Amino acid sequence: MLNVSAIKEGVVLDHIPCGQGYSIFKHLKLDTLDAVVVLLRNVDSEKLGKKDIIKIETGMEIDVDVLGLLAPGITVSYIHDGNCVEKVRLTLPEKVVGTLKCKNPRCISHVENIDDIVFTLVNKETKEYSCEYCESRSKL
Repeated sequence: MLNVSAIKEGVVLDHIPCGQGYSIFKHLKLDTLDAVVVLLRNVDSEKLGKKDIIKIETGMEIDVDVLGLLAPGITVSYIHDGNCVEKVRLTLPEKVVGTLKCKNPRCISHVENIDDIVFTLVNKETKEYSCEYCESRSKL
């Protein structure tokens, strides 16, 4: 059995759906950190059957809105002095700024090259968001 020690300072991303850990690892650009980073894949889980876990031994800032988009349901645990000081279960964010692009080719956001478009969650079940400019709906 593999034994991965606890971290003293940093962040643990847990309950990542099996197979999504690497895409989150790449999105967060964890390969560029000068810190200990561990990606565990296909870990046994009572709740999920199998899951991925990422341990980051550094105090980096995590954009929880983006993580909520990538994998709603994951848990972000903040570790200080070897103890969990805060644990957050992520959900789909109600509003997303500057992360999504409108899929409507006639949207003004394409013509004006607007980067900080606000998208609002309109349907949690289908993971559907609405563009602030043209109100086009996009599914994740």
